[in-house]
Amino acid sequence: MKTFNVGLIGMGTVGTGVASILLEKNSPLVEKLNCVPVLKGIADSNPEVRKKLKLPSDVLFVNNAKELIGNPDIHVIVELVGGIHPAKEIIMDALENGKDVVTANKMLLALHGSEIFSKAQKHGKSISFEASVGGGIPIIAAVRDGFIANRIESIFGIVNGTTNYILTKMTRENVKYSDALSEAQKMGYAEKDPTMDVEGIDSSHKLAILARLGFGVDFDYKQIYCEGINNVDLSDIWYAHELGYTLKLLAIAKRTANNNIELRVNPTLLTQEHPLSSVNGVFNAICVNGSAVGETMLYGRGAGQMPTASAVVADLVDVALGRAGITFAAMKTFSRHCERVQIADILQVKTRYYLRFSVVDKPGVLAKISGSLGDNEISIASVIQHKVKGDGNVPLVIMTHVAEEGKLRKALSEITKLDVVKDQTRLLRVEE
Repeated sequence: MKTFNVGLIGMGTVGTGVASILLEKNSPLVEKLNCVPVLKGIADSNPEVRKKLKLPSDVLFVNNAKELIGNPDIHVIVELVGGIHPAKEIIMDALENGKDVVTANKMLLALHGSEIFSKAQKHGKSISFEASVGGGIPIIAAVRDGFIANRIESIFGIVNGTTNYILTKMTRENVKYSDALSEAQKMGYAEKDPTMDVEGIDSSHKLAILARLGFGVDFDYKQIYCEGINNVDLSDIWYAHELGYTLKLLAIAKRTANNNIELRVNPTLLTQEHPLSSVNGVFNAICVNGSAVGETMLYGRGAGQMPTASAVVADLVDVALGRAGITFAAMKTFSRHCERVQIADILQVKTRYYLRFSVVDKPGVLAKISGSLGDNEISIASVIQHKVKGDGNVPLVIMTHVAEEGKLRKALSEITKLDVVKDQTRLLRVEE
């Protein structure tokens, strides 16, 4: 049996999971393959890792990544340090030393993917990154290989388990955002500083990777519209449910009519019949709409030690079998021939909208608001008006037909100046 030597850099949660799989005595890899990835060395600053994993004596343990990168017996480097630095330098050094690279680093790929891919092409090596999106869901392989015969029209879904857990808890248990977040932190589903998750940044990183792969284009990551769930109000979940909708944080990529792409992350209302509406807790699900296959959905655990480690090891097998190198060299997505396109401005987005106003309880209020909406070519689909609140104001909920966001925002700027409108107006986008 042939072996393929692996250098593992970064022994956090996922790194420990990868090492556990590679060190497993009765590994399914041995049963299935004639060329098996073998853990040859680990680089980490914590010496307790060796004791914790009970590493065999033939596995190198060093605290300097360069010792693995420069080792001629190691064929592939797995970067699981995370963040931008020193992860970027580790990957660049590995490529220059003739190593293929496997990474789960979504931030690095989203912000510096073009540069890294170009470097790999220059040195005739590959970058594999299945674990960067969707944890154990093989979404990268599906978009890159399984749907290769399709023109991808859209990719959208739930790609962050933390925010999905919070919204699920708010919906099912009728608890406010801050309480749901605290519970997620106690359960270990949210970091002490949850900013990357709850503000949608993590989802935007993953969206950038999926869009580049699905549409075969390059773009400026900074142009992605990003809005998190930190301002979601429990009452909007109630009203949405009354209207037949469920609230999810979605990452959305679509082709536009003028050959640009629409990329955005935002809290989104989905009809309760939509498959994504039933994806709850820490689970992820991604819908891909292709010209030949139509709409498909991949579902599973989007994070966690072993699901993510499973994706890393799958990439290692691809490298060991030579598939990763062939794919990386053949696809324009990873080359300088990748077309660079503009991301559509959020003001150009056309969708339906949920609007919640706080208004005084007097005749003619709806007429004033609907008049301003109508003047900006926005038509109303349905209205909900409930009893007076304790402050004497009435919640007025309006669902629009499809409208352009720029026109909607112009209308809202006019409506907020009306003396009958109090407090901040809430806006949610709708996907159907």
